[in-house]
Amino acid sequence: MDFIETVAANLNDWGPRLAAGLVMSLALTCAGFTLAFVLGLLLEYLRTRSSAAIRAAAALYVVVARGVPILVILYLIYFGMPGSGIVISAFAAGSLGLGLVYGAYLSEVFRAGLSAIPRGQREAALAAGLTPGQTFRLVLLPQAIRHMLAPLLVNLISLLKDSSICALIAVPELTLTSRAIMSESFLPLHVFALTAVLYFALAWPASLAVRLIEKRLSYGTATKSARDAAKQLLAQPA
Repeated sequence: MDFIETVAANLNDWGPRLAAGLVMSLALTCAGFTLAFVLGLLLEYLRTRSSAAIRAAAALYVVVARGVPILVILYLIYFGMPGSGIVISAFAAGSLGLGLVYGAYLSEVFRAGLSAIPRGQREAALAAGLTPGQTFRLVLLPQAIRHMLAPLLVNLISLLKDSSICALIAVPELTLTSRAIMSESFLPLHVFALTAVLYFALAWPASLAVRLIEKRLSYGTATKSARDAAKQLLAQPA
């Protein structure tokens, strides 16, 4: 009871500051995921090109980006780039770092989604006169999206949670704001418990959406399989 009373007593002071940090976390997540989405699409497109060198370069990027910790990438961008004369804000560095790393993960999501599309559709589109880029954008990607929605949401949730790492390069997001409040109040349990509740309030609905999407997709697949089986039975001679 003392715990709840202490939180309630400080909520007028903590609430607006945590809300501002939460808004910054959401902005960081949106910026990083947008960059990751575009980069993931580009990487997957490059991995379908006929040039072996381009395919190898894209595959190497995915391996390196997935193998290096996000914090190292953030340090290289925020602390390393100024040595080359390139200075960007902490928010831009955080967004760029998250986008570069998660772009590699999303490229694997796109790869899995596109592999679910029959190869004949790509060949038919090319035979009809579409360029590889048009085939990817107009034929393959729209069909693959339904297979990729759940994994994309999972990565969005992961990126939201990983945005807390950006506190280490002084982005004033939710975790860094919580640390500042904790340093002033000397109530780490109360502050970070409230912070955890805020993160959970964002991640949990998204997790429910992932489950709902997966359930509907699996139901649709099962229904289609049942229809196909029924058609085969009806087509058999008596």
